[in-house]
Amino acid sequence: MTRRERLMATLQGRPVDRPAVSFYEIGGFAIDPADPDPFNIYNDPSWRPLLELAEAQTDLIRLRTPRLTGPAESVFVTTTTEDAASRWTRTTVHAGGRTLTSLTRRDRAVNTVWVVEHLLKDVADLQAYLKIPDEALAETVDVTDLWREDRELGDRGVIMVDTPDPLCLAAALFSMEDYVVIAFTEPVLFHRLLEKFARVLHRRTEIVAREFPGRLWRIYGPEYASEPFLPTRLFEEYVVRYTGPMVDLIQRHGGYARIHCHGRIRHLLPHFVRMGAVATDPIEPPPQGDITLAEVRRDYGRDLVLFGNLEIADIENLVPPRFEQVVAQTLRDGTAGAGRGFVLLPSAAPYGRTITPTTLANYATMVRLVQGG
Repeated sequence: MTRRERLMATLQGRPVDRPAVSFYEIGGFAIDPADPDPFNIYNDPSWRPLLELAEAQTDLIRLRTPRLTGPAESVFVTTTTEDAASRWTRTTVHAGGRTLTSLTRRDRAVNTVWVVEHLLKDVADLQAYLKIPDEALAETVDVTDLWREDRELGDRGVIMVDTPDPLCLAAALFSMEDYVVIAFTEPVLFHRLLEKFARVLHRRTEIVAREFPGRLWRIYGPEYASEPFLPTRLFEEYVVRYTGPMVDLIQRHGGYARIHCHGRIRHLLPHFVRMGAVATDPIEPPPQGDITLAEVRRDYGRDLVLFGNLEIADIENLVPPRFEQVVAQTLRDGTAGAGRGFVLLPSAAPYGRTITPTTLANYATMVRLVQGG
């Protein structure tokens, strides 16, 4: 089977020649190791063998979004500055008679963004944000680049449309502690915020699902309503109500919705199935999660394609012989008995500038074992 055929058969619950294997962001994100930008960690020579391994040997799943344009840039004003170590981005919004500001930091040696200051700090800020007119968030959605990348990828893999859900956009406006308090104590206001984002995301999802049909999607954000942050009853209110329609729109046009949710998913899996999702990731093993892959396969494998469940910390830290044992057990658990399908996948990817020999060897082990070596 070609890599694309293997992935599509997996999503459709059909037999495959072997389990698919993906390195997630590696081979998934748009990475240019030749870009000399000092903030591009991937231009370090230690990354090149891993990037080449992903391109040549894994079942590629490109994480991509449509091109979005609209008037939001005139409302959300950003300025960026740099110093010797970091890149700082300040966002300013004038709404409801208040000036809202946020600040993020990106360091040269680490491919992640820290939110130093969140846009919304209290209920008054939330009330002001809700006064931003919907017209300011309107957007034009263009799938041209998705089709172009799909043609360029050919039979080496598939394009996966990557999208937040309304909860993701809402919760990220606050610090985690402020989000949890407001989600608990101000449900009416919080629902208004979710509805505001749902109007944008439901429209975007319908356009992309219709104009780029039959594709794999990743919906991220439901973990904001997982335990221990919120009780399961609020998952029904804040995720199922707003993310469920996205799943329906995707699959109405022949697509495959994959729910991305780190952490404790034992009590959330029934909701994934009820929403109609086809797949979930990354099914983190205990203690990061609260359910084993074997249990998920046994109880939900007929309903969901399972993507997981290797921890990035194990890839970076376990000695290769021990990591080989972990991968072998994961493959056994992920393919045991009857089920729709399984894709060997880590929970994340390295985000430092240097790839160690141990990390490279452990990624190579993933490929070797799925190929029967």
